[in-house]
Amino acid sequence: MGDSSAAAFRENSGSAGELAGKRALVTGAGSGIGAAVARRLAAEGSDVLLVDRAAESVEAVATAIGARYTVVDLSVPESVAELGENVDIVVNNAGLQYVAPVHQYPPEMFSLLLAVMVQAPFRIIRAALPGMYHRGWGRIVNISSVHGLRASPLKSAYVTAKHGLEGLSKAVAVEAAGHGVTSNCVCPGYVRTPFVEQQVTDHAVRHRVPREQVVEDVLLSRTPVKRLVEPEEVAELVAWLCGPSATSITGSSLPMDGGWTAQ
Repeated sequence: MGDSSAAAFRENSGSAGELAGKRALVTGAGSGIGAAVARRLAAEGSDVLLVDRAAESVEAVATAIGARYTVVDLSVPESVAELGENVDIVVNNAGLQYVAPVHQYPPEMFSLLLAVMVQAPFRIIRAALPGMYHRGWGRIVNISSVHGLRASPLKSAYVTAKHGLEGLSKAVAVEAAGHGVTSNCVCPGYVRTPFVEQQVTDHAVRHRVPREQVVEDVLLSRTPVKRLVEPEEVAELVAWLCGPSATSITGSSLPMDGGWTAQ
């Protein structure tokens, strides 16, 4: 586990921020939404632990915000078991994608996506809840997707995993309601992340079309607001859900999709 300058960061932070003194865990924090969330929670005074499988990228983000980090493969159950212990805030963000028709979908890839996006969040939440219950406060934010609310072809494992994460989040919300713990999902549409940028590039190369055409005609074809969501927008919603203004919001799924699911 890397330590960076967490102590110095906390000393410099003082009591500033709505989440001062709270310990936060963010998975998939080496880039994209996870990195933006880590930065935002740190700005609110949280002592953030960043989790990612890419050592170089997560170290860079952690160093920039004076936070701790650990390199973990979330598909390995033994690596996940203790991650959630002694944290006040859990942000389950890590994810991956594999695209293929159901009848050609590799079973091992289907299992991998569910391991990272359903089983790992379950294990992290399971480890976190006893401490949250004891302290009478906790915030769980699961980065779901519009695909946790809708389906698209060729993404059977991803859609299954995100729907599963939605169910887990709601079950936790009901169980934890009497302990000062909230559990919610944030459901973005397509976000400007390396994850999405790679999908755009792959599609453009495969179909020999400009990247801009892929964004407009494929990614945003069902979205009234014709732009990608920015990671910082998602991070703002996550921080708000963790703050004092959202204490009555639990078991919710909040779309941030430019109107996609309104249709």
